[in-house]
Amino acid sequence: MSPLEGKRVAITGAAGGIGTPVARMLREAGAYVIGIDRTECNACDSSIVTDLSDDTQLAALAERLSGECPDVLVNIAGVMRFGLHEDQPIEALALCYRVNLLVPAVLARAVAAPMRVRGSGQIVNIGSVLGSIPYPWFAAYSSSKAGLAALSQSLRRELMGTGVAVTHINPRAARTAFNNSEVNRFLEVTGMKADAPEWVAARIVAAVAARRETVSIGAMERIYAALNAISPKLIDNGLAGQIRKARAEFC
Repeated sequence: MSPLEGKRVAITGAAGGIGTPVARMLREAGAYVIGIDRTECNACDSSIVTDLSDDTQLAALAERLSGECPDVLVNIAGVMRFGLHEDQPIEALALCYRVNLLVPAVLARAVAAPMRVRGSGQIVNIGSVLGSIPYPWFAAYSSSKAGLAALSQSLRRELMGTGVAVTHINPRAARTAFNNSEVNRFLEVTGMKADAPEWVAARIVAAVAARRETVSIGAMERIYAALNAISPKLIDNGLAGQIRKARAEFC
């Protein structure tokens, strides 16, 4: 029997390009899936339609999840910002940090106590390899995802020994509508790989089922992330060619 059989799983961003296949695969594994998004989530058993950018609606969602605590919370909802940091509108930066970091923090806060009290649960945060290998032209996105990695580690250590697992997953770029035309052009110019959404979703669901702690998708990405943590200058030099190409295209 699947370890997800009969589990109640709440997913933010469940109507998106990654959230939809994740929701479907979780249901196939026997979970009851509650989709959280701005629209109905057709791949889910039930939906909570809400706007995570609204303070009142976020507070109401947090209260609901605290009172009707799921077995698993999966934070997938995200906002991408691409371009020179100096050109980013303040409100766009605020939204990026809010959805990518504040929202997961608020929702994790809502479920952590009830999960700890009952002695079981799992909080899953979907980050990005750009959080461990911060990229130019993605300064806000990379830093928000780096913050999510720190949040996940802190929560895991807080909840250690309570029966509550914290899983942090770093996918590479995926071929979804999350990427606008400029991002797709950046991937093309720099030769960065973009994965099929179904392939990414399968690895997310496998990590959730196994209650993994940290998962980074891509062998070379894991190597680059380790090198960046030890010696960022090596990665500076390694990215120099990509940066020259991107400057020629986007500056």
